[in-house]
Amino acid sequence: MSESPSEAVGADDARADEVKKGRSAGDKKPNVFARIALFVRQVVAELRKVVTPTRSELITYTTVVLVFVLVVMAFVTVLDLGIGKAVLWVFGD
Repeated sequence: MSESPSEAVGADDARADEVKKGRSAGDKKPNVFARIALFVRQVVAELRKVVTPTRSELITYTTVVLVFVLVVMAFVTVLDLGIGKAVLWVFGD
């Protein structure tokens, strides 16, 4: 398959970015405190993006989860009882 000109340019840009990100042998990683500070800044930035659900959304989500859990519990219970009966039928008491 041949690449279109725009795809070829994008591929060149990606390779250029990889070269920029690469470290030479003399570069060092930031010290542990700088890495912890960067991590905390990134966590705070992500937490600012979080949107708290409204009360009605929260009730809806909770109801959906509880109903799903009950359905799965019923399915697993029926499956367990069925397999138990089948094992007893095959192998006897």
